This record gives sequence, C-alpha cells and structure tokens, in this order.
Amino acid sequence: MGAVVENQNNSALFQPIELPCGAVLKNRIAKSAMSDSLGDGRGNPTDAQIRLYERWAEGGVAVSIIGEVQGNPNFAEKPGNLVLAPDSDLSMFETLARRGAADGAQLWLQLGHAGAMAHPPISTPKGPSALDIPGLTCAALTRDEICALPSEFARTARLAKRLGFGGVQIHAAHGFLLSQFFSPLFNRRDDAYGGSIANRMRLLLEVVDEVRGAVGPGFPVAIKLNATDQLEGGLESGDALAVVAALDGTGIDLIDISGGTYFPGARSATDNTRGGPYFMDFAERARPLTRKPLMLTGGFKTLQQAVDAVAQGVVDMVGLARALALEPALPNGWQSGEADNPVFPRFQDPPEGGVTAWYTLRLTELGEDRTPADATALEAAIKEYEQRDSDRISVWNTRFRA
Repeated sequence: MGAVVENQNNSALFQPIELPCGAVLKNRIAKSAMSDSLGDGRGNPTDAQIRLYERWAEGGVAVSIIGEVQGNPNFAEKPGNLVLAPDSDLSMFETLARRGAADGAQLWLQLGHAGAMAHPPISTPKGPSALDIPGLTCAALTRDEICALPSEFARTARLAKRLGFGGVQIHAAHGFLLSQFFSPLFNRRDDAYGGSIANRMRLLLEVVDEVRGAVGPGFPVAIKLNATDQLEGGLESGDALAVVAALDGTGIDLIDISGGTYFPGARSATDNTRGGPYFMDFAERARPLTRKPLMLTGGFKTLQQAVDAVAQGVVDMVGLARALALEPALPNGWQSGEADNPVFPRFQDPPEGGVTAWYTLRLTELGEDRTPADATALEAAIKEYEQRDSDRISVWNTRFRA
C-alpha cells in the first residue's frame, strides 16, 4: 500500500469550492460518472443503486455523478441505464436523490444520449452522419431531430431539479452523441452542424443554453468533455481546447476533462504508459482558456496525486471512479489520515471488456453490501455481466419498444 500524506498537506483537497452558480461543494473530490448498470431494465433506479450512492455520500465525496441517464429511451447505451421521463417511477428517483445526498454530498445526473453508439438490441443507432464501418452501423440524424435535442436535454434537467437532484452534467465525452458531433470521424455533415469546429460544437452550445434556461441560474450544470478521442481521425486536442474556450462564455459551472471512446478497438485511456492522472497536460493547456472550474477524471490512484493536482492550481477538482469502487469511504479516510491508497487489482491478459465487467459487478456488490469477489475471476464476471444485460434487453424492449 502507498503511504498516506500527512493531514496538514491535504488541506487543498478538502477545502470547499463555490461554483459560478453559487452552489458550494464541501471538498474537491467527485465520484465521476460511470455506467453502473444498476437500473431495473425499465429505466428506474433499484434498491442496490440507491444504496450504492448513499455509501459514496457517507464516504465523504463532495458530489457523485450518475452516468448515462437517458431522457429518451431510444438511444440508450445499455439496458441498465436510467431513463428519466414523466412516466418513470418518480418516487424511486426521489429516493435516490435524497439518499445520495447524505452527509452534505450532492448527487448529479449525467444527461446522456448514445447516438451512433446506442446499443442495437434496444435502440436504433443514429449519429451526426450515416456510417457503415466494422463495429458500427448507424443512420444520420435529420436536421429536425438535431434541432429537437436541446429541448430534450432541457426537459430532463428540469425534471431532475424538481425531483431533488443537486445538479446535472451534460455528457459530451467518450464517443457518445455530443462528442460525436465534435469528431470529424463521426461528423461528416455539410450543414451548420458540420465542417469547422465552430459548427461541430454548435449543438453542444445550444444544449448548454437550453439546459441553463430550464433550470435557472442557481442550479449546477457541468459538462464532461474529451481531451481527445484517441481515435485516428477523431477529435484532437486543438479542437477540444477551442470547445473549452467557447464554454467560458456559457452558463456552465464545471468542466470535467476526460478522454477516449467506447468505439470497438479504440485505445483506452488506461493504456497510458506515463503513469499518474490521464490528460493532465491537456488540463494545463486548458487552464488559461477559461475561468470555469476544471475537474480532471482518470488515472488518480494516490492521495498525493490528487493533492498535487489541486494544490498546484492545474484543476479545481479531481474525479475518482475505480478508486471509489474499491474503497467507497476513501475521501473520509484520506481526510482523517486513517486510509491508505487503494490497492488496484492486477489482471493478467484480460479480454476486451473484462476489466469493465469486473468493476461494474463490484458496484453491484457495494450496493448490496456484499463482500467483494475475487479480482482474478474475470471469466465469471464477464459471464454474469453479459447474462444480466441479456435478461434486461427483453424487459427494456417490452417497456419501451413494444
């Protein structure tokens, strides 16, 4: 285990931060968005999901972000996603909002739309442009469908606020719809939404504007943005920096920097060989371009790394994901000086998707207050993960596509 940093050196990480909207987060640690795959297959929260976010709140995070919450069930990433709409089980969403905000934490919903990456068994994938390439086939969104998207995001955000959630994050990373518009690989349009980066970011800026108008000035609205797609011909850092600069003039409260895509065969951020937090160099370049608070997600494995990133002024917050899947009370332990750095399991020659499956099932174990499974049991984890999705596909289609 790594050494614990002395308490007095942790102060930067545990100072409150006031967002531009006026909301105050109690420290600088966020549970960044993950696809926890804990929905009931009908788009509603489950008891295990509610308990999971309660555990993270009790463990000391300032904010948790629930990944890939759909406003439209027709473009979901997986059948474990939540769907927030007027005909959802709103009482379960209210319970999730309340219990996920224990001990002064906030719980935000990540507003998702998978676009071209929508899961075919439950969706009809559509992206900025029609594509038929190995691993991905999709139709193109019409101009009318594109123009309807900002209002769709805004409706979901307004409902999230009414149900008691503390904020929302607009998902414009990891190869999902809004980031597809940034990418020349996905976006080959020749209208006002394609071509130059100014055009390719147009939809995002329209979404941000409508979401802010829907929730009012005092409600946190964050965004998750790729530094790079890590795909040949995809979004490059120069264009991503142009998006950061443009966001400085909007009602965004926090820019969460990440990278990579879930496109089949794409290089993962975890392939980074430098060690330490991913995309720190991009954050350093982004810092002079915006007055908005910056958050960096990915690659934080030690307390010292998190403290340094904030204390040096590169970012204002750090996003933890897998670390909090291993140790849900890590922030409290780091602040008190009683917790060491988490010990990350090492997987020998994992198959594609295997590590993700293992961590996803770890979240289920946390939500069910169970003892964690053997970190070497990847084949069993993959089998359980795939079987659960298979079972929920029919449930999803009965609910949404009958």
